Amino acid sequence: MSSSLPAPEQRKAPAPSADALLELIDALVRELQPGSRLQAGLDSALDRDLGLDSLARVELLARVERHFAVRLAAETLGTCETPRQLLGAVAQAASAPLPPPAAPGAPLPPPAPAHGEPGAAATLLQVLGWHAGRHPERVHVTFYDRDERTETLTYGELADAAGHTAGALFALGLHAGDRVALMLPSGLDFFRAFFGILSAGMVPVPIYPPARPSQLEDHLHRQAAILRNCEARALITFERVRPLARMLAGLAPALARVATPAELAAAPAVRPLPASAGELALIQYTSGSTGEPKGVMLTHANLLANIRAWGTVAALSPRDVCVSWLPLYHDMGLIGTWMGSLYYACPLVLMSPLDFLAHPERWLWAIHHHRGTVAAAPNFAFELCAKRLAGAALDGLDLSCWRLAANGAEPVNPDTLQRFAATFAPYGLPATTVTPVYGLAECAVGLCVSPPGRGAVIDRVERAALHLGGDAVPTAADGEALRFVCCGPPLPAHEVRIVDGAGHVLPERKVGHLEFRGPSATAGYYRNPAASAALFDDGWLVTGDHAYLADGELYVTGRAKEVIIRAGRNLYPYDLEQAIGALSGVRKGCVAVFGVSTDGGEERLIVIAETVVDDAGARHRLQRQIVAAALAEFDLAPDAVILAPPHTVLKTSSGKIRRAALREAYLRGRLGTPLRPPWLQLLRLQLASTRARLRRHLQATPAVVRAAWMWAMFAALAPLAVAAILLLPRLDQRWTAIHRLARLCQRLCGCPLRVEGLVHLPAAPCILVANHASYIDGLVLVAALPQPVRFVAKAELAGNRVLGPLFARMDTCFVNRVDSRQSVEDIRRLGALASTGAPLLFFAEGTFTAQEGLREFRLGAFQSAIEQALAVVPVALAGTRRVLRDGSWRPQPGALAVTVYPPLAPAGEDWHALLALRDATRTSILAHCGEVDAAAPR
Repeated sequence: MSSSLPAPEQRKAPAPSADALLELIDALVRELQPGSRLQAGLDSALDRDLGLDSLARVELLARVERHFAVRLAAETLGTCETPRQLLGAVAQAASAPLPPPAAPGAPLPPPAPAHGEPGAAATLLQVLGWHAGRHPERVHVTFYDRDERTETLTYGELADAAGHTAGALFALGLHAGDRVALMLPSGLDFFRAFFGILSAGMVPVPIYPPARPSQLEDHLHRQAAILRNCEARALITFERVRPLARMLAGLAPALARVATPAELAAAPAVRPLPASAGELALIQYTSGSTGEPKGVMLTHANLLANIRAWGTVAALSPRDVCVSWLPLYHDMGLIGTWMGSLYYACPLVLMSPLDFLAHPERWLWAIHHHRGTVAAAPNFAFELCAKRLAGAALDGLDLSCWRLAANGAEPVNPDTLQRFAATFAPYGLPATTVTPVYGLAECAVGLCVSPPGRGAVIDRVERAALHLGGDAVPTAADGEALRFVCCGPPLPAHEVRIVDGAGHVLPERKVGHLEFRGPSATAGYYRNPAASAALFDDGWLVTGDHAYLADGELYVTGRAKEVIIRAGRNLYPYDLEQAIGALSGVRKGCVAVFGVSTDGGEERLIVIAETVVDDAGARHRLQRQIVAAALAEFDLAPDAVILAPPHTVLKTSSGKIRRAALREAYLRGRLGTPLRPPWLQLLRLQLASTRARLRRHLQATPAVVRAAWMWAMFAALAPLAVAAILLLPRLDQRWTAIHRLARLCQRLCGCPLRVEGLVHLPAAPCILVANHASYIDGLVLVAALPQPVRFVAKAELAGNRVLGPLFARMDTCFVNRVDSRQSVEDIRRLGALASTGAPLLFFAEGTFTAQEGLREFRLGAFQSAIEQALAVVPVALAGTRRVLRDGSWRPQPGALAVTVYPPLAPAGEDWHALLALRDATRTSILAHCGEVDAAAPR
């Protein structure tokens, strides 16, 4: 697609020069901070020393690319933190020839429509299975990698990769129900890993990877808190972050495994475990803008209800094309964009968030090239496009195909809507494309959506009436009006209401607490009962937002916890923050306004504004300007105005201001604590991780000792068993000896054994059929059954020099599993043997794996039973997989059970009788083996 993303203009590139680069940086700093006397040095920190935040660095990279005629890698935004590092990136980019200018090229034709949708699907696994079964070759995702190369993933490839990942997770010793964290950048590996976790019956937990070295310590401590809360047993991450992931393993006690997608892809595939609509499909952690992160529990039913409701309103179909750069750890990118595309078979065109930030025009060119119809983004993305691309050379760009641009995930700015529409109207963007929406993780993602095709509706209300009485009184006066964007009515089957502090429902145009209910609503926060209890109000979920309704549609006014109560008025911080951010000398987007409670019940108004202005006179003038802005906005002066250095204002991963964390830091006197250098952060993290690992090893010592004891008991009794097998003359004597030794071993190892149904063992010849879950199954059956049975084992064991003679002395029967013709002959031979001597015992699954679940039964045992007219006795083993799982050599004590069922007689001699006998046997075993049905349809 290189033709759809035009290259920089062809011209001779000036040689990378430190002086030229520093001049560019100084010019940008002077623009952002008029009056600042800061001067860049090669080792100045772009953020800490020069005050360049993420968006300012985006602008810097754009100027550097234009000046030096290079195209920098998207990662430069996160990895280069000093001018010296940036100069190195420029030199590396300049060493490659500048690509020639490219024409936009002809847009791709729309995708071929897929027919129908998985309306009967109850789980995400069934959605994928539906698509993979009907159009496996249909491209699901096209991902733009580096150098504008694309990778694609079809529905069939996604289903196949999920099976391999699931098999790898079982091989790592994980169990169904375990939580698995995903710390992956945008890319196809994320989708493969996500569905692999679901296929294994486990719960995915997306977390975001570290972006900047200067904030490693804070980032990893926050992610470690998430891992501890969800008790993640494994973390899937990429190779570059793996050393940091090992530190996380030390800080999160339950985290036992760290793996990369490449390692998981090499494992044998397994069938997906069946799931129900009410099972957890995702734990989505909130960004923590107003407190500690909380894990929202979302079931398959929650997710599908939201996807279907959103798709109905947006009229999604396979003819749509979704184009996105949104991060996949965020609900808007994960659920609204990816899962919605998955369900409706809309091709998803995806790029990295860093690619968008560095070159926002790439998003628009991708929409042009792929004829994108649907895209979503937070407000800042539309603002970035409008500012960065106004007046840019975008000849040939055609956005007429873009019918729905959802603007949500943060407060929607009316000015942004107007600027974006005006900037891109000349490129065919319909005026009605931008659609404000409202949602929250506790409702999966979306709750209210403006009617598509209507365009933005902006409500102007009287400022005084809203502040004094919470009344949204319409006004035509622009100067004194507050403006709020309409987010539309609730999704189908969902309801919203506005209540006062006592829970009474308020009339329209009265501001109060926003609550909702519906099929997308979470049941609460994972392992956080206190926060979950506070989430509900008489069956309605509390959003934490203030809002009002007008004509049944929603207008959000602000976060409830962030409203400042002063002189009987409710003051919202957003407008004041924007007004202060527009002042010369203040870092835009780096202003926080919040209240601090006093003993009298009112709140002190606190303003924190980041600046790099260091002249005393200029700082004093700036403080006076901030007070004047507050008087103009609230008719109140702030109680404290704090001019702080860069990176004092804390933000979430999605850029929201963490006012609660700032309030706490202010009260504790820890506001603006200087960032430690990256090497010191890594050292502190390593020390914390090492201490945690030592504690874990000490805590794991009892389990290691128990495993060693169990092996010691087995080693002590095994020679006695071998001697009995080789020396005792009769089979019944040998069986009695090893039966008693197996019983003794089971008791000494702390594995109580419950045996039921021995009375069902017939005296006449019969065939026993058991499930197979562990290496200890044979030992447990020997301990459980007082009379001899002859095990049916694979022929490879007969040639083993140690085990072969022992199995032969126990009258074991061997079958060839490789040669099909020989296997048939073996089955006939076993049928004849079954009619004489001790019963034959078949492990009908044939083999076992670490994966939970009862597998399909092979037909050999039942063929033998029908040919000799013998009864089949089902035998269910339970607990053996937990005592010793495949792939692990650390046994642990656990309860064991063996249940013997009444004999089942063949109902005939034909094929249908054989299948009926197999199914009846399997049903009996499934009822008491303690495992799910791994052979159930997807």
